[in-house]
Amino acid sequence: MTPARATTTVKTVEGAIAFTDIVGFTEFTALQGDEAALELLARQDRVVQETIAGQGRVIKTLGDGLMLWFDDPCVAVRSALALQERFEQESMMDDLPLWVRIGVHFGRPVQRGQDLIGHDVNVAARIVDLAAPGEVLVSEACTGHVAGQAPEIYFEEVGPTVMKGIPEPIALYRAVMMG
Repeated sequence: MTPARATTTVKTVEGAIAFTDIVGFTEFTALQGDEAALELLARQDRVVQETIAGQGRVIKTLGDGLMLWFDDPCVAVRSALALQERFEQESMMDDLPLWVRIGVHFGRPVQRGQDLIGHDVNVAARIVDLAAPGEVLVSEACTGHVAGQAPEIYFEEVGPTVMKGIPEPIALYRAVMMG
């Protein structure tokens, strides 16, 4: 064990992990160039920071995606839906299409310094891979904490889904804002 690891604080936390992923980013970069790709990433970062300020935090950047943390799963799902609305507005403004998919899962990851690791992080990362552009997919573990607390959010059942590296199927739902 390295000295840095020996001094890193490790604890289990409870909350919601969300991942974002810009759809078609590799092709966009190939067609539009690195400068346009950097502009798109800067736009995503700005929108996320403005939307989740004081409610959640960016854990880390993963290429064209972000890992987000929310103490409250209701805030996580509301924020994810608000992000999709903002991304859509941003995409209509000019030639930088900000098509993003989002996956949210509630669990008890291990916090290691400022990072989060563990099974629940892996589940959230797999969920985002299944979402369509503009979609928010949520695990059943998350909907169980949100359904009674956020009547403005409707959950459409997607069904149990087998995911790479996850031993049991995970029940998924599409989160939709009512009205």
